[in-house]
Amino acid sequence: MQTPTLGQLATENGAQVVGDPDLAVRGLAPLDQAGPGDLSFLSNPLYLPQALASKASAVIVSPADLERIRADGQAGGRNWLVARNPYVCFARVAQRFDREANADPRTGIDPRASVAADAVVPASCFIGPNVVIEAGARLGERVRVLANAFIGAGAEIGDDTLIYANVSVYHRCVVGVRNILHSGVVVGADGFGFAPDIGPAGVEYVKIPQVGRAVLGNDVEVGANTAIDRGAMADTVIEDGCKLDNQVQIAHNVRVGAHTVIAGCAAVAGSTRIGRFCVIGGSANFAGHLNIADRTTVSGGTSITKSITKPGGHYTSVFPFTTHGEWERNAAIVRGLSKLRERVVTLERRLRGQSAGSNTTQDEEKSS
Repeated sequence: MQTPTLGQLATENGAQVVGDPDLAVRGLAPLDQAGPGDLSFLSNPLYLPQALASKASAVIVSPADLERIRADGQAGGRNWLVARNPYVCFARVAQRFDREANADPRTGIDPRASVAADAVVPASCFIGPNVVIEAGARLGERVRVLANAFIGAGAEIGDDTLIYANVSVYHRCVVGVRNILHSGVVVGADGFGFAPDIGPAGVEYVKIPQVGRAVLGNDVEVGANTAIDRGAMADTVIEDGCKLDNQVQIAHNVRVGAHTVIAGCAAVAGSTRIGRFCVIGGSANFAGHLNIADRTTVSGGTSITKSITKPGGHYTSVFPFTTHGEWERNAAIVRGLSKLRERVVTLERRLRGQSAGSNTTQDEEKSS
């Protein structure tokens, strides 16, 4: 791996060097663990003392933090990479190091793979052992499909996509360019569609064929064991730039807007539309057929049962945890809220009646 200089990293990431641009950066490390040759970052001013004490050869800082350091007279003799957003700059530098450290030069089809004769697999791709690629599937350039993965008939996989072991992409589904699908992901399983038929013996659930697709845009990353169901008739769509964590459930005909992030164990019921640039916390869940406005934030564990039409809101329905005994007492109070409400309504009516009667008496006294 070629060792970049601080100046090269600055040019690549729109940053500015304060110090030695020819400094060789050999690795990345946290402030408290960094040593000579390491690059670290400061994204929270609370860690400013740690940055000043760090043994890192260079630190990524914001312009405001560098001014604070200069005001204290401690900027001299150190190397700084000044970036508008140090955390993002660090992430992009980390991507550079990761690409070079984990570059996979392999191409070709492992002899243990099963690839249909009419599947399109460019020579720049790598197909691992025990992979199955069915008829009519089309892969773009430099796609990597690792061991035991399944690509169904007529599926399409875009350029530079990485499909980890044991992923299943069902028939006719589409995965865009530069996607990352982690182990256990299932794209395009049947949505949960059944028509209840009530007969004399009870309810029979009649399966509704799921003939839509699951379509993933570009630069999407999907965490391990996440399931994205295919649509019933129209498609389930994950738009460009979305990031889904592990064990997320996306039901049929859902649409997730571009650059939305969804944390682990969240679940979105059928036909719900989530807007662009939303942030969904872990274990949050959405009822079906909702519309969620752009830039909505939903806290972890929150249940969303109605549409959200105002963009940019932050919604939470989680009650803070407490001791079990206190929780039981609070639960008893919550269970009695409806009776308490009835009593309050009754009292208000009585007070209004008394007030009205008092006013009538006063009027009668005046007239006499």
